[in-house]
Amino acid sequence: MTLTIPLAAILPDALPRDRSHIDEAALAELMTSITLHGLRQPIEVFACDAGYGLISGLRRLTAFQRLHAGTNPHYASIEATLRTPTTRAEAMTLMVEENDIRAPLSPWEQGRIALTAVEADIFPTIDAAIKSLFPAAPRQKRARLRACASVVEELEGLLTTPERLTENRLLRLAAALRGTFIEVICQIFKETRYQSLDSQWSALLQTLIEADRGDEDFPATPTTPARPRRMLTLPQGLIIRRELSAGGYLLRFSGPEAKKGGLMDDVMNEVERLFRPE
Repeated sequence: MTLTIPLAAILPDALPRDRSHIDEAALAELMTSITLHGLRQPIEVFACDAGYGLISGLRRLTAFQRLHAGTNPHYASIEATLRTPTTRAEAMTLMVEENDIRAPLSPWEQGRIALTAVEADIFPTIDAAIKSLFPAAPRQKRARLRACASVVEELEGLLTTPERLTENRLLRLAAALRGTFIEVICQIFKETRYQSLDSQWSALLQTLIEADRGDEDFPATPTTPARPRRMLTLPQGLIIRRELSAGGYLLRFSGPEAKKGGLMDDVMNEVERLFRPE
C-alpha cells in the first residue's frame, strides 16, 4: 500500500540505522533529481505508536526534509510504501535487505548495525543479529561479520570515516584486538582521532606488523607486569608506548609531562645508568 505521509509523522530513528553517514555530494544530486523529476521510488515505512517508522529511504527522506526547510509546501509530505513487519527484528531485516540492494553496506556498517541491534535489545546476541539481518551469508561470511562487529565495539568513535575500511583491514584489526594490543591500538587512534583514515592507518601499521608476527606473550604475575610491556600510563599524565621500527623499537611519549624537555634527559640518563659498565 502506498501512502502520502507528512514528514512530521515519519520517525527516521524508529530503528537503528545501518548507514553510518550520508554522502553530501550524493545527497545534493538526489535533491536536484527530485526537484527536476520528482520522487522516483517511495520510501518504506511501518506503522508504530508515534506515527510511521522509517524502514528504508533515509537519503530520500533527508532530501525532502531539506527541500521543505525552504518552506516549500510541495515537499511537506512524501510518498511511502507501508510495510507490515510483525516485530522490530523483522523490520530491521527489511531495512538492511532493501538498503543493501541499493548500495551495498560497507563491512564496518554491517558490523555496526549488528552490534547496534543487540544494544537496542532487538536481538539477544551478535550471532542472532547477523543470522537475521544477513540471512544469505554463509558460515564463513557470518564469522567475518562477527569479527567486524567486535572491531566496531572496541573502536567506535575513534576512527575517521571507518566505513572506508576494507574487510581485510577490519579482520586484521580484529585479530590484533583479540591479543594484547587493544590498549595500544586505542591509544594510537585517540592520538590521531582528527586525522584522515589513511594517516590513522599509517600510524597503526607498525603495531599491526608486530601483532601479525604472533610473538609469544607472557601474562602478568603477582610481582611482574605482562611481557612484553607495550604501554605504560602514569598518574602524572605521561603515556609511554613501545612501537616496532625497522631498526628495533621506539618509545613514544605523550601527555602533558611529555612536553617537558627535561624528561628526555632524565630518561637518557637512566638508560645510560642501566648500560654503563660496572
